[in-house]
Amino acid sequence: MSNSVFQSVIVQLREVSDRTFGVIDVEGSVISCTDMSLLGERWADAALKVGSASDRMVIFGQKTFKAIVGNSNYFEYAVFCTGDDEMAHSFCQMAYIALNDAKTFYEEKHDRGTFVKNIIMDNILPGDIYIRAKELHFATDVPRAVFLVRQVGHSDVAAVDVLSGMFPDKMQDFVLSVNETDVAVVKQISASTTLEDLERMAVSMEEALMKELRIKTVIGIGTVSERLRELADSYKEAQTAIDVGKVFDEEKSIINYENLGIGRLIYQLPTTLCEIFLSEVFKKNSIDSLDQETMFTINKFFENDLNVSETSRKLFVHRNTLVYRLEKIKKLTGLDLRMFDQAIVFKVALMVRKYLNSRESR
Repeated sequence: MSNSVFQSVIVQLREVSDRTFGVIDVEGSVISCTDMSLLGERWADAALKVGSASDRMVIFGQKTFKAIVGNSNYFEYAVFCTGDDEMAHSFCQMAYIALNDAKTFYEEKHDRGTFVKNIIMDNILPGDIYIRAKELHFATDVPRAVFLVRQVGHSDVAAVDVLSGMFPDKMQDFVLSVNETDVAVVKQISASTTLEDLERMAVSMEEALMKELRIKTVIGIGTVSERLRELADSYKEAQTAIDVGKVFDEEKSIINYENLGIGRLIYQLPTTLCEIFLSEVFKKNSIDSLDQETMFTINKFFENDLNVSETSRKLFVHRNTLVYRLEKIKKLTGLDLRMFDQAIVFKVALMVRKYLNSRESR
């Protein structure tokens, strides 16, 4: 943060009052002041007092201080005004508003992390992306991967610090807090990086958060963005990966958007269309009429690629017993799972039913 930004605002405060205004940093050094003779002085005791009460005004040494906090809610700077009366309190609050706004504007203009966050959150116009990228000397046409790390059960703000430690190159990689549970990781990668490489990175993040903070996570991976403006789409894909995975792959903790398959299509369908599809497929009996044992048999049959012999072995039943069960399913549903086309229809129907159940439970 450039001290000249504060100084330009402080100088204008001379016209408001004949009192002295200024800014100290976290160590108590006066970095900006209407009284130039005070620049460079160090008020360590004042900084300690402000740091211990950064959410309110502090009176110290016949001066009124107000902390300016950073993104982590820690005291970074403090504005001060001479005097300990009510007028000093008002002047200090006024100076705080002006200086805090100046700090925010400066950081948003010059901070790469804020720039990237604005892109993925769609808070910047497409036409402005490349203008700002040029100002920040930011590479626009390099491949980047977006990971969305969602904390499950309980969350910890320290997750950002743990992940930041894994990606120390602040000029190319960005770890961004999105909300209480979500952290976005935008990583610049090489053209030769594979989907397996991305999943290994996600595994490393998952393991680090579990080891350091005992946090369970679900991680969504978007498609690789070749251009800067595509980061927002990749971030949305990472969100979709988590949402779809929660419905169709509950056991998975790392879900790649590119591996979602037909689940991605089903997730985007209107519920009315899904219900019509189920009623057309199961004309004889509803899918809900199948008991738990029958559903277990069906799932095992799909897991073993419609192979009767392999499925009967995994179920520890005779081959003829499995054939009898499949015939029973055919009579109940009108679908013969030994026929590839009919098995596909049944598999899709199971996924549609699962999707509808997830919507009903919301």
